Amino acid sequence: MSPDEFRRAGHALVDWIADYRTRLAAGSYPVQAPVRPGDVLRQLPAQAPEAGEPFEAMLRDLDALIVPGITHWQHPKFFGYFPTGGSLTSVLADMVSTGFGVIGLSWQSSPALTELEQVMTDWMRDLLGLPPSFSGVIQDTASAATFVALVCARERATNYGAVRDGLQDGAAPLVIYASAQAHSSVEKAALLAGFGRQHVRAIATDPQFRLHVPALEDAIARDRTAGLRPCAVVATTGTTATTAIDPLAPIGAIARREGLWMHVDAAMGGAAMLLPELRQYWDGIHDADSIVVNPHKWLTIAFDCSLYFVRDPQHLVRVMSTNPSYLQTPMDEQVRNYRDWGIPLGRRFRALKIWFALRHQGAASLRDRLRRDLVNARWLAAEVEAAPGWRCIAPVTLQTLCVRHEPPGLTGTALDDHTRRWTQAVNDSGRAYLTPASVDGRWMTRVSIGSALTEAADVADLWRQMRTAADESARGPGASG
Repeated sequence: MSPDEFRRAGHALVDWIADYRTRLAAGSYPVQAPVRPGDVLRQLPAQAPEAGEPFEAMLRDLDALIVPGITHWQHPKFFGYFPTGGSLTSVLADMVSTGFGVIGLSWQSSPALTELEQVMTDWMRDLLGLPPSFSGVIQDTASAATFVALVCARERATNYGAVRDGLQDGAAPLVIYASAQAHSSVEKAALLAGFGRQHVRAIATDPQFRLHVPALEDAIARDRTAGLRPCAVVATTGTTATTAIDPLAPIGAIARREGLWMHVDAAMGGAAMLLPELRQYWDGIHDADSIVVNPHKWLTIAFDCSLYFVRDPQHLVRVMSTNPSYLQTPMDEQVRNYRDWGIPLGRRFRALKIWFALRHQGAASLRDRLRRDLVNARWLAAEVEAAPGWRCIAPVTLQTLCVRHEPPGLTGTALDDHTRRWTQAVNDSGRAYLTPASVDGRWMTRVSIGSALTEAADVADLWRQMRTAADESARGPGASG
């Protein structure tokens, strides 16, 4: 494709994306993809084409094949999982990044890539109210950041044992602690970092689904008595199921006293710290060794863009660095080489997305967006609590509600079936999208408010759909319990 052909195709593609977003805002698509497994697969050729095709054919197939098979995360009636950033300014930045086609192997391989990332992570650190002692790097996802954190914790606890015998040195096993409500990526990171599943402790939570501090202290004491080595604790600001916020200050005090690495998974809830009125949830954050926040969730940045902040970048570099001769340059002692701040050697120009979005929207606009979603969540929570048979089963800390409809006489497995049935009915309607989840062994429905297009009227319409679907489910077979 020549630059002139690219110009014509690019204009057509930008028009297509703009039309797609316009149709989304108008509610022209069902939120959930109305397809069955294999529907898209059967429409795709089994082999790659031998001859090229015109770009117009690809645009036609986007409409004919791809759009019908997408669940539309940017839809105003999308209330599933978590808010996902997709601001069109960051979409344009992604186009620029790909258009440049540069790879950040080192500072010298693209100086602007490195230095813009350095400034953007500083901007975000300051906007989120983090201490200036933290330094940042952009990772792809929170899962990768948490893995890096636990590897760094392991290396500090073993005095850089990886350069010797690793975890095969015969010393007592290391132990990781996290709330029972922590994201599954914590366990995955611990397994991949070599700790072993039997050395990952799921700490009980309090009635608000926050890590129970006395239970953490007890678990650490038991492990020390058993001859094990407590290594790290992961606290969560905005847990996956309920967006509970663990108490950072007492957890940090324990980490300091016990010599544990403290990692804060703020992938979702960290965005809320843009609001000064919520900064009390950061109380104790200065004790963290590492923190992850995902701008590609509630802060409008297009996926993927995850911020990883560390208090001791020299330790991170010592753990992660490799220095082959073909990457060495005369400037290495004067600059950051972000290849030594994570797993990948090469990196994309992700900082452009933050730069474009913050400059176009401004921090004040982002704060307005967060406050809008918080107001809508609190309105829905009040409606739920006031409605007979409905309740919120967890505090509405941020923008996510955990709700359950409990008809008289319906308990246990029958109530679980009812919850999943009416939630699926809402999703199958195509008019909204929700995600069910299990907490303390019982099913509930999560309502995650935060799409850029979601306004109060969309939340009110969802509430009508929820009540209708629940009433129909309760009247169905087995509703008597």
